[in-house]
Amino acid sequence: MGDKKDQMRECCSKEACEFKRLSSAVDIIPHLLNLYGPRPTPDDFKIYAEDASFEDPLMCAHGVKQIKSAFYSISKIFSDSRITEYTVKENIISPGKLEILIDNKQHYKFLGKNIDMISLIRLYVENGKVIRHEDWWDKKPLWNRETTKLSLVGRAMEMTRRGSMLATHAMMGFGKDPTR
Repeated sequence: MGDKKDQMRECCSKEACEFKRLSSAVDIIPHLLNLYGPRPTPDDFKIYAEDASFEDPLMCAHGVKQIKSAFYSISKIFSDSRITEYTVKENIISPGKLEILIDNKQHYKFLGKNIDMISLIRLYVENGKVIRHEDWWDKKPLWNRETTKLSLVGRAMEMTRRGSMLATHAMMGFGKDPTR
């Protein structure tokens, strides 16, 4: 904690003061918990920049509308979903840029069967908005052209996630907020 205060003191003494405006995990976590729960609201998506991205092993979404489709689809597939336990670590990258790591346990119910899994959620925040959201299931990096030994395999995985996202996006009304 002392390190964070020193960074803030240094930042403000340089009159940059970007640190003060930077959203922190305290601002973002309640919305994130709602997104992984059964009833996210349109307000929960305000944590994202318009051109933000979301990626997990199944989907790769670009822009808030696709991110909405990804999270609104959870309640259509699972009868229950939520993050049950979590710890948070914030890393200041530079003034106005923050990385938030959420080590968590997620619970889902599918066709009456309980599914529990561990995950590492990585949020990259710039100027108070999430610009990139990654969900690493079992805390393993996502397969892409940079993380696989054969870039062709990584490209195929990326294309599969994009195709899955486009199908989900169409089924979910192209990111329209549900009427309640």
